[in-house]
Amino acid sequence: MSTFTKIVALATIMMVIAVSGCTTTDTEPEPIPDIIENENQNTFTISTSAFDNNAEIPSRYTCDGDNINPELVPGILPENTESLVLIVDDPDAPGGTFTHWVVWNIEPGSIINEDVVPGVQGLNDFKGTDYIGPCPPSGTHRYFFRAYALDTMIDLNSGSTRTALEQAMQDHIIAEGELMGTYSKK
Repeated sequence: MSTFTKIVALATIMMVIAVSGCTTTDTEPEPIPDIIENENQNTFTISTSAFDNNAEIPSRYTCDGDNINPELVPGILPENTESLVLIVDDPDAPGGTFTHWVVWNIEPGSIINEDVVPGVQGLNDFKGTDYIGPCPPSGTHRYFFRAYALDTMIDLNSGSTRTALEQAMQDHIIAEGELMGTYSKK
């Protein structure tokens, strides 16, 4: 845990104690959020020159444009990262979360360039393996580009399902990153 995170956790605990005062009540006190519990969960950033986090995805990367993946730049990864996994999905789809792209065994430390296949591709919900960009039927949808740093390579064949991938990586995730963009069909 970083020094800054420890200071924030300590300051939060001290504020809760100061605000709660010294009175007693018959009810159970509200639990203090366990900020320290996240100590083992590492995160990293994912960025792109195509759009800002939480901003609109340019049509070039959607079904209204060239339908190619944007460049993605993973931030600082744990030293023991052996591979990356990338899952792109839309949780706002009418039938529930819709998977647009699944890729694993991406070389750690590499930039995922625009319009490339950076690793082994799995089956998306379009029943293919290629990147399919945002293409909502109506309204504005959110699209998550989630990357996972793993301490291993994944031994799955191309075209394997997202479920099979998630099972294979379950005990090997050492850090996660996320980039979210929005899109409304033109």
